[in-house]
Amino acid sequence: MPIRREHRFFYPIDWPQLSAVIRFRRAGGRCEGCGRPHGQLVYHLGDGRWWDAEKAAWRDGRGCSARLALGMVDVLALVRTTRVVLAAAHRNHDTADNASANLVAFCQRCHMIHDRPEHRRRRWRTLFRRKALGDLLGGPYR
Repeated sequence: MPIRREHRFFYPIDWPQLSAVIRFRRAGGRCEGCGRPHGQLVYHLGDGRWWDAEKAAWRDGRGCSARLALGMVDVLALVRTTRVVLAAAHRNHDTADNASANLVAFCQRCHMIHDRPEHRRRRWRTLFRRKALGDLLGGPYR
């Protein structure tokens, strides 16, 4: 996940190397949340369940074995694919705390779930600012 330009100065100069160590040496190229492998094309159902080709089994959003209720829903009609890309994330959302225990390797899905409260806060702030500017300047809300 790319770092926003305005947030780059929060990260250390050696962030790419530090991130690579966490993602590939410590995590072994797999998401530490669900176990999805980096760089692989993964079949998934959109609700967190994904096909682990190495184990030849379906996994849930936490990487545990999952069973599919056959006969109720056409599973093949729901299957989608995605390429997994690992990113290093801060557990406590503090970019100044780069201790190994605070960093975790997440796939896109797990990273978005982890950052959901921050994304909601930013969304609320953006909408609030737009409305405040509209009130102040008498313009439309966009």
